[in-house]
Amino acid sequence: MDIKTASSLHRLRLVSAPEAVSFLLLLVCSVLKRTTDFNAVPVMGAIHGFLFVVYVLFWLDAWNRTKWSLGTAAFYFAMSVLPFGGFFAERRLKREAADAVIASRARAEGTVNA
Repeated sequence: MDIKTASSLHRLRLVSAPEAVSFLLLLVCSVLKRTTDFNAVPVMGAIHGFLFVVYVLFWLDAWNRTKWSLGTAAFYFAMSVLPFGGFFAERRLKREAADAVIASRARAEGTVNA
């Protein structure tokens, strides 16, 4: 895995958890808006909207660089629209990045020893 691919996965991973938190907070604010006089939906909606757009841009970049299958790309997109999905995406991206590092080290050791 080259550095640009690793960077794109890292960026997607970094934005997935905050996007999930903002989604959950937006849901809480929506309930509070309908049950109390507290209305933070416009503020949380803007924050979540910004983070969602950033997530989608980073998702597109990661999909382009990693050459994911359609199923893998759809999985990561679905994680952005499901509550708690960003947390699962972050965990899986972390594992995928670690596996890629191990594979690249193994390839490097194989070429050095050959």
